[in-house]
Amino acid sequence: MLVVSACQITPSGVGVEPFVQVGSVSVPDLRLPMDLLSAAYGGATSDEDDDEPPSFPPVATALNSFAPPPVKRPRWEYQPCLPPPSSFPQPPLPKAAPLPTSPASGRYISKRQRALLAASRAPVDAASLLPPQTTAEVDSSVGSITDSNLRADILHSLRCQPKPGSSKSLPSKLSVSLKGHTKAINCIDWSPTHAHLLTSAGMDHTVHVWNVWDKGNTTACVLKHHTAAVKDVRWSPHNLSLLSGGLDCSVQLIDVVEGKVIKVFKEDQAVEVIKFNPSNPNLFLSGGSKGSLRLWDIRSGLVTKEFHRSLGTILDIEFSADGRQFISSTDTTRSNISENTIIVWDVLRQVPLSNQVYTEAFTCPCVRYHPHEASFVAQSNGNYIAIFSARPPFKLNKYMRFEGHGVWGFPIKCNFSPSGRELASGSSDGSIYFFDYKSARPLRKIEAFKEACTDVVYHPVIPNVIASCGWTGEISVFER
Repeated sequence: MLVVSACQITPSGVGVEPFVQVGSVSVPDLRLPMDLLSAAYGGATSDEDDDEPPSFPPVATALNSFAPPPVKRPRWEYQPCLPPPSSFPQPPLPKAAPLPTSPASGRYISKRQRALLAASRAPVDAASLLPPQTTAEVDSSVGSITDSNLRADILHSLRCQPKPGSSKSLPSKLSVSLKGHTKAINCIDWSPTHAHLLTSAGMDHTVHVWNVWDKGNTTACVLKHHTAAVKDVRWSPHNLSLLSGGLDCSVQLIDVVEGKVIKVFKEDQAVEVIKFNPSNPNLFLSGGSKGSLRLWDIRSGLVTKEFHRSLGTILDIEFSADGRQFISSTDTTRSNISENTIIVWDVLRQVPLSNQVYTEAFTCPCVRYHPHEASFVAQSNGNYIAIFSARPPFKLNKYMRFEGHGVWGFPIKCNFSPSGRELASGSSDGSIYFFDYKSARPLRKIEAFKEACTDVVYHPVIPNVIASCGWTGEISVFER
């Protein structure tokens, strides 16, 4: 049996040598207790250099019952949602809270353990754990979303619903100018079920819903549910709900009638583009700044498929009419590899059908399928629109392109008319350019804005109406 008999000071006066009795002989004990080390070296609690002052949880005061975060930033962990702080009874605060009792001076505590102990003692701000607001913030000066106060000619056209291609004339006259955004508008979209409504997503963190031809207030509502710039917004194919995505790393489903957030889909990346699956409106595809492509189910709020490939920022996505394929456009400027600029994907198998569709050294901020033919186009930063076959091997048409407008690094979009006979494009000079699809011949140019025209969208019902938005935060609607 080993028995500690003595602790002797070494000749140098620095260390401590504990001895144990083995029979009649005292020998040094090699199993040096950490308590003795701590005592010998002045009560230090770590073998690492520790130049930091000791940290204690902050003292609560009458002005602020929640303390700032600790000096060392703890690793983020999911926290369960708590009810509002007001639901908890608040005991009266003491004038001065006593400092917490420190551990015993002889006990060894590692640096990591001390950091965890300090983090666990720091009070948690219950407000940061609350669930997101379930009601979108709506501007008080809202109008109406009904069609009861529309212009008579517009109301007649909406109810008659002329067939696509019934009018061969192009838009030329400014019908309505809509102002409300304070910064650039990224995209616009007509409602397929209530065609008098238009929505827009802006860099000012807002989504606007416009009653375009209302004789009173054209601003139906302003939604402020995002905390950063909104990059894309889409109407639901079957009801008055909106899907919007932005730089706050979220996609949000909004009930426009009630002004409520129905569901929030959190991402680990800034959301750049979203699209509904045309064959199943309960599914939508999102693409973001980290190159991730995810197919979401609105009903469950979960990701059903994820499309993996080392990609840059997703610039645009477009579903085929049957929803079995989609095209993605990617920023490849950092990788110096242009083969992934445009990729055609198989939705069911989650694999690319081709990644060598476009090998030019330009990014493409917009891709669009033709509404009736097996082809698609891509807006190129080379200041032209390229055309491709929508059938394998997805060949580029080297003998025809749409050009004359400018892109120059702006997120300029283009769109087909409902008949597919014309292709319209925004431009960096603020104009709208119309092209004949069959010949790529320029048909008309309309000056819409003083700065870049970023998006153009044909009306889904009235064939000679087109909406456009600009870098200055304006929207212009043109008709015949």
